[in-house]
Amino acid sequence: MKLDETLTMLKDLTDARGIPGNEKEVREVFERYISPYADEVMNDNLGSSIAKKVGDENGPKIMIAGHLDEVGFMVTRIDDKGFVYFQTVGGWWNQVMLAQRVTIVTAKGDVTGVIGSKPPHVLSPEARKKPYDIKDMFIDIGASSKEEAEEFGVKPGDMIVPYFEFTPMKNEKMLLAKAWDNRIGLAIAIEVLKQLKDTDHPNIVYSVGDVQEEVGLRGAKTAAHKIQPDIGFAVDVGIAGDTPGIKSHEADSKLGKGPQIILYDASMVSHKGLRDLVVETAEENNIPFQYASIAGGGTDSGSIHVTGNGVPSLSITVATRYIHSHAGILHRDDFENAVKLLVAVIKKLDREKVQQLILA
Repeated sequence: MKLDETLTMLKDLTDARGIPGNEKEVREVFERYISPYADEVMNDNLGSSIAKKVGDENGPKIMIAGHLDEVGFMVTRIDDKGFVYFQTVGGWWNQVMLAQRVTIVTAKGDVTGVIGSKPPHVLSPEARKKPYDIKDMFIDIGASSKEEAEEFGVKPGDMIVPYFEFTPMKNEKMLLAKAWDNRIGLAIAIEVLKQLKDTDHPNIVYSVGDVQEEVGLRGAKTAAHKIQPDIGFAVDVGIAGDTPGIKSHEADSKLGKGPQIILYDASMVSHKGLRDLVVETAEENNIPFQYASIAGGGTDSGSIHVTGNGVPSLSITVATRYIHSHAGILHRDDFENAVKLLVAVIKKLDREKVQQLILA
């Protein structure tokens, strides 16, 4: 299918490669798309990108943070036969990794590989029944020796990313890609600034692409320290509960039913006053939404809300299937409604409203 302007942006963001600590390629795509809508684009010293849009220069500072990085791997060593060993960077479940095609990004160019292991035919019956340990996996790049692998340009520290191309599915609202976690957050941050371009709003909006979220919410901490926001939003992916085997008490969000308002996660209890305002705004504007909690993970709000003397914060996420794997699926309507909701909330957030909700 022919990609429209929005899908082209989503493709460029998801096809870009950037593990924690190596986000340059993604940052360049983010800045290319957001610069036309910003008054200024700046960086912190870890490499996060901060796009500023002034509505009222005396208004509160609103931070919208999506993270640039994706889960991936890093080369740690090459053995004598040319097989590459690696460290996971960010959280991976070993059962989604074997036989996946990957790209090693080297100073000499891209090198294709596949994640390998011992074949099951040589394992004991007991070992075959168990998930294969990540520490026993390797990457086969077709090299016959360590020297040949080095000639290809591979060296310790190189970034390794899953190989996957952005693909709209037969139902064109369903979008399949790598790194939705968290290129969809970046897309939301870009689109919010785009929709505010010729609109009056009573504040200063900072749309941020921050680094190293997947290894401890690190870039959100430094970016928030630089901005000193009055209100913080993390925009990220959330858990979809609409695939076989998931019980409603584990996850009950469905693709296409609206963005998720996160009540609680492992890094933050959402701010009640801000949460109430967002829910009220969604209901006033007939924007669908879903409540969700993520007991086993955090978002950038976890760093933002404890910056300075505290920042009322909330995470708004897009339900996504198969996160932290080589490919995920989300619904375009949820992205568009997340943008619509944030724009409507931002138009309300003047200095008086922010003061009211702090102690709500």
